[in-house]
Amino acid sequence: MQTIEERKQEVIDDFSMYDEWLDKYEYLIEKGRLLPPFPEGEKTEDKLIKGCQSRVWLDCSLRDGRLYFTADSDAIITRGIISLLIGVYSGATPAEIAADDFAFVDTIGLRQNLSPTRAGGLASMIETIRRVAREHVEGKEDE
Repeated sequence: MQTIEERKQEVIDDFSMYDEWLDKYEYLIEKGRLLPPFPEGEKTEDKLIKGCQSRVWLDCSLRDGRLYFTADSDAIITRGIISLLIGVYSGATPAEIAADDFAFVDTIGLRQNLSPTRAGGLASMIETIRRVAREHVEGKEDE
């Protein structure tokens, strides 16, 4: 299993293949298309990420000491963004996620190339993933 650092580097490498942000957005859209289906019955209020203009659902399970995320969004770019995040952090330990700085998002220029509302949504997604990880580090099982 890859480490968080290896997965972040893979994303950085993937983004560096494209010179134009239009191509990078296409990459994000493709990432979103590859997300496994999120069951309609699981799209509940308690799984909605607060602070996103689009609707973004995030679910998490703890198995063998590692957090596994599933997610969906009703907006295609946002779906790609959450796919990118869970692709990096799903399968890591709560402590690894809680200790990470999520700086790869700035390295690839994502935050700087989003509209202010989408950048705010990105910050909310990151904070939710961090919060879930911290809760598990502290021994709380409820997300």
